Amino acid sequence: MANAQERDLTDGRPGHPVKLPEAPDPTNGAPTMFPHSETSRFYIAGQANIIFQAHGPFHSPYDGANSLLARGEYKPSLLGTLYLGAQLRRDPKTNTDVIFDLESSGGRGISEALGLAGFTNLDVVRNPNLGSVPYMARVQLHQTIGFTDKLVEGTRTQFALATQVPERRLEFHVGKMSLPDYLDINSIGTDSHLQFMNWTVDNNGAWDYAADTRGYTFAAVAEYDDKAWSARYALALMPTVANGIDLDWNLRRASGQNWEFELRKPLLGGLLPANRKGAVRVLSYVNHAHMGLYREANKAYLSGEDPKPEITKHETFGAVKYGFTLNVEQELTSDLRTFIRIGWNEGQHESFAYTEVDQTVEFGGDYSGRSWSRTYDKLGVAFVSNAIKKDHQDYLKLGGLGFLLGDGKLNYAREDILEGYYNLHTWRGVYYALDLQYVDHPGYNKDRGPVLVESVRMHVDF
Repeated sequence: MANAQERDLTDGRPGHPVKLPEAPDPTNGAPTMFPHSETSRFYIAGQANIIFQAHGPFHSPYDGANSLLARGEYKPSLLGTLYLGAQLRRDPKTNTDVIFDLESSGGRGISEALGLAGFTNLDVVRNPNLGSVPYMARVQLHQTIGFTDKLVEGTRTQFALATQVPERRLEFHVGKMSLPDYLDINSIGTDSHLQFMNWTVDNNGAWDYAADTRGYTFAAVAEYDDKAWSARYALALMPTVANGIDLDWNLRRASGQNWEFELRKPLLGGLLPANRKGAVRVLSYVNHAHMGLYREANKAYLSGEDPKPEITKHETFGAVKYGFTLNVEQELTSDLRTFIRIGWNEGQHESFAYTEVDQTVEFGGDYSGRSWSRTYDKLGVAFVSNAIKKDHQDYLKLGGLGFLLGDGKLNYAREDILEGYYNLHTWRGVYYALDLQYVDHPGYNKDRGPVLVESVRMHVDF
């Protein structure tokens, strides 16, 4: 799914001046194909990401319309983005940026991005019929309002062009965007172009964030930043149907609201040196949309009202889906960092915008190549375990289809994924990566799998 993956994670969150954590990061001051000015009023950059994924045959006594194919397959994907920006006002206390990004998403995911809740390639669009014709990914106005004369260093990125910002300030981002550009950021597990590739490793799978099928929406984000903490609120448009490309512009009946609080403090106190940085982020969200209840779809099928379980027949306006997430990261040494994500949503209403996960637990870390004289190389390992609630399980067990899952029946078990990668810097802005993902119980089905997905990635920063 092509959403915000092509961000430049200078500090774990785009445009944020406080470098957190301070371990070597391949995107922090990393080389690009061409040098970028730090003083120009204008910004132009680009990225290209090519991923080749394959898996061999695996055990599968049956399959359905939305199953991961058991026969073995391989698929390439290509995501290219052009980033354009300009500073309309350059006073640090009242800086104004305009942002415009053009994107093209080509290729396909294995099994057309079906059959896994934790899908293995975040670059893949869940509707391959949209094609690779370039589209407007982002268009935004970014406004800073400073509350102090004290300035701190800012990092120039695709989303924020100022190199000095007030230490205490209010920022607004308004326009077309992807919510993970600004929320649930984790400097170890967020960027599928230089880090992990799995949907539920790079994002919290239980956060059903407002987005169209490409991962974008129109939204307004307000953010207050202080020395050691930040608070954010986002109001966004929901899709008209699950995994749909069209958005509902009537905020009275459909919207996604998100709140996040971030505290930037060492998490282990005196157990680590004072310069070992850490962060805790707590997020909650409430989605209002034209959604259905799994329980109602199940009852209608069992009573004979519906010939098959079909949740789209039981959708109503006014439906509410809500959830909570925890996002923690900690620098342990100058080269080693760890992170944890935990997520939960109410799970009664249909998975609507991101993926079919009602609960998730994730932990992992990365290790810099600096210790073996490879400053921009990175080694990462993460484990994630995803789950769905009983009504959601029964819906799939009875033969219902979600927008990602549906094996025809279900012998339920948690979907467990172990992912590891090595990202190799070769020349200027060129990187190659080898990635392995071991998936046990694909699509929450104990009868199918396990499956090993192998990936090769080429990434270029222009």
